[in-house]
Parts: sequence; C-alpha cells; structure tokens
Amino acid sequence: MPFDLTGRVALVTGSTTGLGKAMARSLADAGAKVALNYFNNEQRAHRSFNEFRQAGGEGALFRADVTDEADVNRMVQEIEAELGGVDIVVLNATPDQPLMPIEEYDWAHYQRMLDFFVKSPYLVTRAVLARMKNQRWGRIINITSEVFDRGLAPFTAYVAAKGAQTGFTRSLATELAPFGITVNNVSPGWIPVERHENDPQDAKDEYLALIPAGRWGVPADVGGAVTYYASNEASFVTGQTVSVNGGMTVH
Repeated sequence: MPFDLTGRVALVTGSTTGLGKAMARSLADAGAKVALNYFNNEQRAHRSFNEFRQAGGEGALFRADVTDEADVNRMVQEIEAELGGVDIVVLNATPDQPLMPIEEYDWAHYQRMLDFFVKSPYLVTRAVLARMKNQRWGRIINITSEVFDRGLAPFTAYVAAKGAQTGFTRSLATELAPFGITVNNVSPGWIPVERHENDPQDAKDEYLALIPAGRWGVPADVGGAVTYYASNEASFVTGQTVSVNGGMTVH
C-alpha cells in the first residue's frame, strides 16, 4: 500500500454493505483498525464483518443509528474502549434514495435526507472532535455524490441534502485546519453495488455510455480515494472534493 495508516483507528458509518465495505477494507489494508458500523440487517452485518476479518482486517463491529445523538455518543465510547480513540471518520451511511417528482415528496422524506447527510455528519464529528483537536491530527471524510454537480432529476431531496453536506465540509475544513484536522469529500458516481441489482438495464447502459473513461467504477476506486484522504500524504489537502466517476464531472 502506498499509504500507511498503522496505529490509526477509523470509523466508517454504514460499512457492512455497498461502497462502505470497500472503504473499510481499503483502510484496513493500509493498516488502520476499523470500526464497522451498521443499524439494520444484523445477519448481513455479521456476514460482512466475518468477510472483513477473513481478508485480514483488524477491527470490530458496532451497531448504532448514526442519526441519533445518544446512539452516536455510545458507539464512539465503545469504539474507544475496544479499539482506541477515533482518528479517521468516514461519513457514508445513507437511506434509500427514490427518484420522484417534487410533488410526490413530503417534508418527512426531505428531513430523512437531511438527517443522514447533515445531522449524522454533525453528530459523529462532534463526538470524535475533542480527541482529534487534542492530538492535532484528524481526518473527516464525507461521502457525497456527483448528483450535486450534475443537478440530477427528479431527485431534489437527495441532491439538496448532498449540497448541504458539501457546504458543511467546506466550512468545517476552514474551522479545523489550524488543529491539523482535514475535512474533505469523496464524490462517487453511479458505481453498482448490491442495492443496484434490480435497477433497469437500460438505465445502466445509458449511464455507462456517458462515462468518459469507458468503464464502470468499482467500489475499490472509492476506497482508494478515501485512503488517500486519510493518509499523512494528504495533510495539506482540506476542503476539497475528489470525484470518483471516470470523468462524468470535471472541475
């Protein structure tokens, strides 16, 4: 591995399925102890954790609702007791993301998006921040999405919440830079994982045809970007967004 995270403890929210599994694996491959988080589907979570351990990963599994303040604080305390203090946070947990015209959304759905992409990053960051400030080293990595740059429709609730998460990253990066803490975004494109198994094939074909790189992204592509941001090599990079989408968006 080009990046060495030996001695670091990483928390990846929503990390027993999809892209989160790859992020956890990549950080572990670089030497970090990883706290894998889940809330639903306990059987799947334990299966994923067993796969993580069989691949040589060191860490532990923690159940918590990352949109609930008491649950977040409890989880962080349990991680500190079992693995050590959290040095790296990857904010990846996500709810279902239906595409619907704005007339079909209600505010409860908007609130759910904000809970996952603004409230949860806020709660988790606040819970780990004292240690990061004290040691003057920390990494906060938000998993955003290309949908914000592309203005994808009909998707207003998700896109608006991802825009808010991006704003959170930018402001927090400036606030925490004096403490040696970086705050960055990883913005994936459409990378098929388990939850995309039943997506229409014509939609997949249309998207693939638009990717300048001419191939689908794979979860390890996102894991690599996360590991870079977590490393010492990225210590002078903060408030930035890396798009992992084969050139679908350029800046």
